Amino acid sequence: MTYVKNRLRRTMMFVPGNNPAMIKDAGIYGADSIMLDLEDSVSLTEKDAARMLVYEAIKTVDFGGSEIVVRVNGQDTPFYDEDVRAMVKAGVDVIRLPKTESAAMIQKLVKDIEHWEDEYGIEKGSIGVMAAIESAKGVLNAPEIATATPLMMGLAVSGEDYTADMHTHRYPDGRELEFARNMVLQAARAADVYAFDTVFSNMKDTEGFYRETNYIHELGYDGKSLVNPRQIAMVNKVFNPTKEEIEQAKNVENAIREAKAKGSGVISLNGKMVDKPVVEKATRVLETAKASNLIDEEGNYIGE
Repeated sequence: MTYVKNRLRRTMMFVPGNNPAMIKDAGIYGADSIMLDLEDSVSLTEKDAARMLVYEAIKTVDFGGSEIVVRVNGQDTPFYDEDVRAMVKAGVDVIRLPKTESAAMIQKLVKDIEHWEDEYGIEKGSIGVMAAIESAKGVLNAPEIATATPLMMGLAVSGEDYTADMHTHRYPDGRELEFARNMVLQAARAADVYAFDTVFSNMKDTEGFYRETNYIHELGYDGKSLVNPRQIAMVNKVFNPTKEEIEQAKNVENAIREAKAKGSGVISLNGKMVDKPVVEKATRVLETAKASNLIDEEGNYIGE
């Protein structure tokens, strides 16, 4: 496995690191990223066993092309050092640091990763990092965290821990997370890294899940953390581009080809100049459409 900075990351599914059956089957659901968890979902007495299980899984299990992220234990725990060592040796794609509150914490993680890359003869830069933002301090320091290293893949809001730190709790309308969501998103966009929303754990509230997912999609988030594989298709449904958006993206792509064929540095469509943000949006739309099987290899629309 090798870290890829830019790829589709609509869904990041949590999988407990102490559950062999769930780990073995994690790749069949089609999540863009699978996050194997060594932290909150694993009891203190199972930490070492879970680490060994996750290590072996990364080496041997076919995860179906999903990106593999591991959430290690915090830097204030006795498990952190061995977690990082084992995950580097296993060749994980990304290491997620919980309870990140400063750039220095991410820089320490990168330094520790590089130490073990040297130890095991692994090329530096093969493993990315991401930060879980779980406190008021982390939210306020999100801009410096996002720019702490070129290996930063993204920032993730952790709603439960953040609201606890703020002396409140989760509400159906999500107003308690407004500032954190916007702060993390702005920091991610300014640093050109990915932004992930928090989990929605009430599987019975389908309407609430769609409402929240539509909201964070409208804000501009790249993806959402999930706790149940049934939520993958639901998130993809929200993030999928419409037929009209796909056609517009194809028109932009054709305009680029025409401009190149003419040797022109100016791209125009319907009499209007096409600038870089429009081109980037078109690229994202077509990448998502392909991943969601909405268009075929030739770019023809085949969705419903």
